[in-house]
Amino acid sequence: MTLVPVILSGGSGTRLWPLSRELHPKQFLPLVSNASMFQDTVLRVQGLAAQAPVVVCNEQHRFMVAEQLRQLAIKPTAIVLEPAARNTAPAVALAALAAIKAHPDAASLLLLVLPADHQINQPQAFVAAVQRGLKAATANKLVTFGVVPSAAETGYGYIKKGEALQDAYTIAQFVEKPSRDKAAAYVASTDYLWNSGMFLFEARAYLRELKAFEPAMYNACETAFAKASLDLDFTRIDLQSFEACPSNSIDYAVMEKTKDAVVVPLEAGWSDVGSWASLRESLPQDDRGNVMRGDVVIEDTSGSYLHSEHRLIAAVGLKDHVVVETRDAVFVAPNDRAQDVKALVNKLKSLKRSEVSVHREVARPWGSYDSIDFGDRFQVKRLTVKPGAQLSLQMHHHRAEHWIVVSGTAQITCDGKEFLLSENESTYIPVGATHRIANPGKLPLHIIEVQSGSYLGEDDIVRFEDNYGRQGTKG
Repeated sequence: MTLVPVILSGGSGTRLWPLSRELHPKQFLPLVSNASMFQDTVLRVQGLAAQAPVVVCNEQHRFMVAEQLRQLAIKPTAIVLEPAARNTAPAVALAALAAIKAHPDAASLLLLVLPADHQINQPQAFVAAVQRGLKAATANKLVTFGVVPSAAETGYGYIKKGEALQDAYTIAQFVEKPSRDKAAAYVASTDYLWNSGMFLFEARAYLRELKAFEPAMYNACETAFAKASLDLDFTRIDLQSFEACPSNSIDYAVMEKTKDAVVVPLEAGWSDVGSWASLRESLPQDDRGNVMRGDVVIEDTSGSYLHSEHRLIAAVGLKDHVVVETRDAVFVAPNDRAQDVKALVNKLKSLKRSEVSVHREVARPWGSYDSIDFGDRFQVKRLTVKPGAQLSLQMHHHRAEHWIVVSGTAQITCDGKEFLLSENESTYIPVGATHRIANPGKLPLHIIEVQSGSYLGEDDIVRFEDNYGRQGTKG
């Protein structure tokens, strides 16, 4: 038996805005521990003697996935890039094909499918539940994990247990998100479990069932994977073939149709951390029910989540509220209205606000940049370049740049000339000059960049060479 974890990491996490943004969503944030939720998910399977994971993500998140795996010293089986969002059933089909390609001689190749943004407080109980599921999966059953409910939640789908098997139950019914009264009745009956969105099955068994029930989806995935190309550490799925793929979830496409579906109950402190309320409930609280992160001072405050990234939050007389501060946004809402953040994000999108997509500090494969000031015809950024990393060889049509080294040593290329800059030294890059920054040292390089010109957008970048496969692109 060969067990391959499949980490699904395609979500945008808008329900936790402003911490979570489209280009830096919640799975890559350290919301419940010192590691990111993605890293916690990868580490969760270590007690299972599993192979290296297959990660499915979108193109915009690929370097965050690679960097966070590098921090864990884990080399993945594959990082599969979805060229278009088509829900979980096609994503898992691509992962199954990647796992089969990596382990062609495995007699029994099992996939443990895990969303990248779930929290599990009791990892040993999780491992025990997976081990129970392995018995059914090796018998060609398609296993889903149903969380034993702790409350009458209306935000989750439910699974009704059927006949008891040795380590699982048949599935009598999948139930959509219920009303409050129905949820209470489900919990009181003990026959219902929360639908966790986690699965365990043999890779070929899943593909066989997908082909039987969704042949167009199976064929599109098979063709798109056959035409995939390798780009550094990434498997690029063919866009044209995959765009023809229908969009559907595993539940609708396979689990509700197959005769081989079973459910394993899970009691492991599970949460999908899908709202500010669930995040507060997942974290230690003070004696008045508050969760405080960062620089927070309160007086006569209860039942609240207060999260400061950069500035002091001072609250008096607050009750049952969410307050979240980042470099570029502050979000405030009563607990019972915090789920309406999605409507707020949609409004920001309609206003074309960049805060929907990116933080003020933007991650790049070579490090990050932070836009610390801007005005008419100028912008000031702080660049952080990782040891051994370098920016692309590039030019700008509309802006000039001044670079001042704050700490570290920079290797500069400008119109074919190369030279070093040390702390407190600077240089000027004229409009149209071909240029590059590299960090030859063993410590992070920090540079202040002052841009000036008629247009300062990130799409005024023409790349000629790039270590990260971005040459010829803009932005």
